[in-house]
Amino acid sequence: MTTEIEHSPFAVEARGVHKSYGALQVLKGVDLTVRPGEVTAILGPSGSGKSTLLRTLNHLEKVDAGSIRVDGELVGYRQKGRKLHELKPKEILRQRSQIGFVFQNFNLFPHLTVLENVIEAPLSAQRRSRSEVESEALELLKRVGVGDKAHDYPRRLSGGQQQRVAIARALALRPKVILFDEPTSALDPELVGEVLEVIRRLARDGATLVIVTHEVGFAREVADTVVFMDGGVVVEQGSPAQVFDNPQHDRTRAFLSHVL
Repeated sequence: MTTEIEHSPFAVEARGVHKSYGALQVLKGVDLTVRPGEVTAILGPSGSGKSTLLRTLNHLEKVDAGSIRVDGELVGYRQKGRKLHELKPKEILRQRSQIGFVFQNFNLFPHLTVLENVIEAPLSAQRRSRSEVESEALELLKRVGVGDKAHDYPRRLSGGQQQRVAIARALALRPKVILFDEPTSALDPELVGEVLEVIRRLARDGATLVIVTHEVGFAREVADTVVFMDGGVVVEQGSPAQVFDNPQHDRTRAFLSHVL
């Protein structure tokens, strides 16, 4: 039996990941590695598989082939011989509680206050004490600039404020990595900057981040590694200087010519 937790230098390690929906192949053998404390930005045209890849990293989407490990632990499955067996829902929930996820459309619970949104997962999934979780949540809300909104309901907040609450909610889990799926695409242009500034601060603080984004300038500024995807594969990856200033592939050059 292969061990499910391996010593690994990577915070995130995806190997040979395939994903199809019926006849549509969305991911065609994707490899991705992210070291602890690094920021990885994933770029690419619509339909390239970026968001699907991100959702496989915390098992919101099951993989058809390949494997994903976070902090050396196999995500979503246990391995017996050469076969993978999906974990029970309770165990998958435990793993997800170590992987923060910030959605494109905030996904806050409308019937809960801002504070209740932030404390819900640490209480239910991690069984931590309410007093500790509430105290930490209030600090996190201050950290992302919405400390005065703790007792408001999401409908009273702007899109930018809601997304900052969503980031605080992800941080409340004390995750090993935070995944961002187009975190600014649902925002009015004047609100984008306030959310990007929160992510910048997380990057400066040494958080491990994987960000699917169309904000090319932001990716150039904060990312350690830029990954360009197209057609369900990683076409090119490297430092921002390598990918943006000296792309090696025609598909990368064509994409950047439209967005830079």
